[in-house]
Amino acid sequence: MPAGSSTPRPRVYDAMLADHFARNRQMAFVSGPRQVGKTTLCEGLIEPGRLLNWDNVDDRRTILAGPASIARAASLDQLRDQPVTVGFDELHKFPRWKSFLKGFYDTHGKRCRVVVTGSSRLDVFRRGGDSLMGRYFLYHMHPFSAGEVARTELPETLIRPAVRVKDAEWDALWTHGGYPEPFLKRDRRFSLRWRESRFQQLVREEIRELGGVQSLGQLEAAAHWLAEHSGATLVYSSLANDVHVAVDTARRWVDTLGFLHFGFLVRPWFKNVAKSLRKEPKWYLRDWSGLAEPGARAETFVACHLLKTVDAWNDLGLGRFELRYLRDKQQREVDFVVIRDGKPWFLAEVKHAERQLSPALAYFHEQLGTAHAFQVVLEMDCVNADAFNGARPIAVPARTFLSQLV
Repeated sequence: MPAGSSTPRPRVYDAMLADHFARNRQMAFVSGPRQVGKTTLCEGLIEPGRLLNWDNVDDRRTILAGPASIARAASLDQLRDQPVTVGFDELHKFPRWKSFLKGFYDTHGKRCRVVVTGSSRLDVFRRGGDSLMGRYFLYHMHPFSAGEVARTELPETLIRPAVRVKDAEWDALWTHGGYPEPFLKRDRRFSLRWRESRFQQLVREEIRELGGVQSLGQLEAAAHWLAEHSGATLVYSSLANDVHVAVDTARRWVDTLGFLHFGFLVRPWFKNVAKSLRKEPKWYLRDWSGLAEPGARAETFVACHLLKTVDAWNDLGLGRFELRYLRDKQQREVDFVVIRDGKPWFLAEVKHAERQLSPALAYFHEQLGTAHAFQVVLEMDCVNADAFNGARPIAVPARTFLSQLV
């Protein structure tokens, strides 16, 4: 697709929702940050008139009129060989959205498929108690990744064959990030303005709508602080001191910014869960494109790819996966370990250009008995080979390694 194209581009999430409805009767909840492409996804899946957006006054009136009104608007009273798909966008802004959905699904769920999309706050409210248990499956939508720009079909196996990502696609991902609009437009000036606009929208709109934050100015300062520390161990006391708030407040703000998909935490892995929770996590931005330091950018780039893949494997029911990191008392550290069904599966140490293997990679590989151990190098020529074909620690091109993920 040429740079600057406005034509919707197929996503792996199209295939994910098609697979969901082929297998399940439950509603599909699609959660993710603003501007990640949720509405575009639904517009390609749902016929006009059957996608109701709470932010649209006319659609809101239809929703407030009750399930019967929606059933009439969607023509659910007509005989069909296949159920139609009905979608609700930003419905979580409706204070009684859970009871509304429960009533609609219980009454009309056999005659239609239901997709519910929302910004990150869909996850926030979901944590407060779940009257919809058993009636939906949740899917986490992420920006474009190397694996997705290479192919959009669902993975038949956890690890797919390596495929060469086109130079223009790879450069666009690295330069403009994976959010659809800047990734597809590929204009540096636009990307800079888009990042700033997104930051202001998150801090001044989404957080205000969530409520409970007294000083937006200090929280904005905390967000800037976190943006400068992507890939670093998060010391809450340092953040609290720099923005002049209590440590508990700093923790709460980090949690809020995480719920809103500004960034995410990666916690250390220990067999003892309580010990893991006591140790300091690492913090990563959701958008690597604004990071100037090559090492932090490389690590954040890979972190976002790994998180997207782990979420996809979990959402597809392929196992129980977690993204963690490793550090011991001797300060040996590996950037990432992917946990599969409770056991360390593979390690990934990220470098921008360094190809000499980190001693910590070999140490933890031997100690934990992981199946694979990678030093993922951004500035390394792509090779058409399976990075997962072997058990010994190895330096691999990021372009090869990431193409095998989702």
